[in-house]
Amino acid sequence: MHYYQVALLKSSAPLLTYSSKEPINLGSIVKVPLKSSSKLAVILKEEQKPEFDTQDILELTKNYYKTWQLEVAKFIQNYYFSSFGEAIALFYPFQNLDKLEIEYKESELPKLTKLQEKALKEIESKDLSLLFGVTGSGKTEIYIHLISQVLKQNKTAIVLMPEIALTPQITKRITNYFGDIVAPWHSKITKKKREEILNSIASGKVKVVIGARSALFLPLENLGLIVVDEEHDDSYKAMSRPRYNAKDLAIYIGKKLGAKVLLGTATPLVSDYKKFEVVRLKKPYKEAKKEYKFIASEELNFEVLNAIKWTVSKGEQALIFVPTRANFKYLVCSNCGKNQNCPFCSIGMSLHRKKRALVCHYCNYTQAIPKLCQFCNTESLTTQRVGTAEVKELLENEIENAKIEQFDADTITTGNKLAKALDRVNRGESNIIVGTQMLSKGHDYPEITLSVITGLDYIVAMGDYRAKERAISLMHQIAGRSGRNKDAQILIQTAQPDFFMPYLKDYEDFIKEELEFREGFYPPEQNLARLLIANRDYNKAKDKTDESVNILKQLKNIELVGAGLAPIERIANKWRFSILLRSQSKKSLLEALHIFMNDRAIEIDMDPTEFS
Repeated sequence: MHYYQVALLKSSAPLLTYSSKEPINLGSIVKVPLKSSSKLAVILKEEQKPEFDTQDILELTKNYYKTWQLEVAKFIQNYYFSSFGEAIALFYPFQNLDKLEIEYKESELPKLTKLQEKALKEIESKDLSLLFGVTGSGKTEIYIHLISQVLKQNKTAIVLMPEIALTPQITKRITNYFGDIVAPWHSKITKKKREEILNSIASGKVKVVIGARSALFLPLENLGLIVVDEEHDDSYKAMSRPRYNAKDLAIYIGKKLGAKVLLGTATPLVSDYKKFEVVRLKKPYKEAKKEYKFIASEELNFEVLNAIKWTVSKGEQALIFVPTRANFKYLVCSNCGKNQNCPFCSIGMSLHRKKRALVCHYCNYTQAIPKLCQFCNTESLTTQRVGTAEVKELLENEIENAKIEQFDADTITTGNKLAKALDRVNRGESNIIVGTQMLSKGHDYPEITLSVITGLDYIVAMGDYRAKERAISLMHQIAGRSGRNKDAQILIQTAQPDFFMPYLKDYEDFIKEELEFREGFYPPEQNLARLLIANRDYNKAKDKTDESVNILKQLKNIELVGAGLAPIERIANKWRFSILLRSQSKKSLLEALHIFMNDRAIEIDMDPTEFS
């Protein structure tokens, strides 16, 4: 008789022991009895006969996990604070199927400019690099050349996108070069289609997958390349347990398997610019002149409306960016454009009308709502904002021949809807695009000659150490959607042009300055972690928070930044508290967090990207 320790898939249960008359390979997926039902589990190790009675394993399936998958799952368990069963369930198992020998037939690849060729050679010489290329510089063409190289070596490739259901263009372009060996992967694919793709991966028919973060866990043999496109995007961070970051895991997996990893973006994260070897593409593929103009008003005033009318009258297209409506209001001065900052954290405080107070969501500092701006001393504090629907309605009333495409999460709910909307834009059936952050997701709008960017002051005001980074990044990303084929005008509505102006030419100028600002307080120099505590009973949640704070105060090398009610105080009828920790030592921070690992009343978020 053989005895095996197993982990139940998708379960937070502890490891269990079962018996089998036959030997079973480690990593095999089996069915085991549990109470009155059966569950899938993975075999982790063989044990000596235990002192207690065991039940027999019911069935050995044809699926199995490879050793490297088990090792990465162990890392996820320890770094992102999940159970092993939750971590390993992220991975799609390998199948015992006959492999097809599919010969790669090289098609003609896109021609590269001298700058692209230079960048490609630099990337080829590195195992991990960050391709920092301005919008329209031809990063996708470089990805295609790298994919071709690994296919020639009989290896496979993964291209990660922040939201594949919302980015059909790159999928279409890569498929045009490599055909049927390319498959998309995202949550909108039907169950039947997913099974087809998994079988095609297992048989060796599919060798390139373009997908959202879950594509990283597909069972591709001989993985040779992982591309993380739009590497700055927060969508790579999972917001439920395990709270992993797919970009960081791509780097970890690439190192373990000896696969090349390339991060690509026009606006790299400040932390990543510091951490990784940077390859630059400073010029767009087609250079067009861009004229920038700052407008003090936050409203679509006479000047902005005239610019849109003029663009449409010439048969060209305009794009209007409106930031998504945040969960919180921020006090912004309409006179000087600055937000009201926490005196201890140098970030914007959130307006809580019920408390009649401004609250810092880092250290929990609270003050009465001021009547005067702390910078210019005027009574110009405001929280007014409009959304995409209001802007669309206004433009339809003001511009007679407006054919408007609305791009936001309420309107574009599937990849198919986005593809149709993009087709209408590309065919010239729509002449104005109004949208949110979705507009910055790497789409190519060749005929846009006017971009109107609103709401940047509110993004800068958000209670987040990365607020400035998000605002400047969005400015570059949205501006980069226009002027692809023709000269373009960029109208930036802000009350603080002096803040944005120095960073118009080169995003790298902002990165270098921001690194100095963060020194000693925020990543990349410091490591952050967040504890989340939720309970229907307010007092129970508060007591658990206070108890945790008392434990943390006794630890060395850990700074307790703040603790209290979370910015969104209640979700699903549960009171929410949060504790923010900071440490220069990742090891010390992880050791502190492991004290709470088995407390299911506490959710641990390592390297958090949002703080609501």
